[in-house]
Amino acid sequence: MGTGSRPTGSRSTSGYSAWRMIADELRGEIVGGTVPPGSKLASETELAQRFDVHRHTVRQAVAALAADHLVVARRGSGTFVAEHTVLVHRIGLRTRLTDSLGPRGAAASGRLLESAVETAPPADIAERLRLADRPALRLELVRSVDGLPIARGTAWLDAERVPGLVEHYGPEGSMTAALRAVGIQDYLRDSTMISGRAATAAEAAELELPAGSMVLVVRALNTLPEGSPLLYNVTRFAAARVELDVQHSIDAP
Repeated sequence: MGTGSRPTGSRSTSGYSAWRMIADELRGEIVGGTVPPGSKLASETELAQRFDVHRHTVRQAVAALAADHLVVARRGSGTFVAEHTVLVHRIGLRTRLTDSLGPRGAAASGRLLESAVETAPPADIAERLRLADRPALRLELVRSVDGLPIARGTAWLDAERVPGLVEHYGPEGSMTAALRAVGIQDYLRDSTMISGRAATAAEAAELELPAGSMVLVVRALNTLPEGSPLLYNVTRFAAARVELDVQHSIDAP
């Protein structure tokens, strides 16, 4: 194939790493079905010629695909496209990760990395949750499916509204189950903002992503059915593993 205007070397003129651009293009071909599961990926030499880069750059791109479980190397045979399914997380009035993933939701789990009661939470958190001078409960979480991390989240709640939540989240691994355990049976999505950026070094490590991978950042406010703020989440989804489907219709109760 022709090289077109793709950058030579390890970095494009825009500052976006060449290996990342190559990984993104190959990922699109794999997820889109142009290169189906079981197919042999072009060799490093062929890919280097296609993209007009060094083989080392291609090797970084393929390593990123392998980290996302999209390709697998077979010694002596080459690299092959793996069976894969990009997860679709549906964001609606009642957004529950376990439910939105359909059959894959049964394989979802949560892990609490850290929790703290913040007597002086950030001003924007205090405003969103209408805390006045009350403390906020902060939870740092990782959500996984089949053992593969897909999301790194920070959850903020009114600490006085959810006493004992941390103890219930630990064994359950589910925010919804933990809230039910402290008497909150239902909550609704009030607002959602989505953006994209490169993962920080810490996020890449926690999500088991190659350095420079992209994350989808979802900032969401959830309220009680009567409208009082309950939960503010900032969740970073591994962009190569999750698609976000924003539902405009109202969910059934």
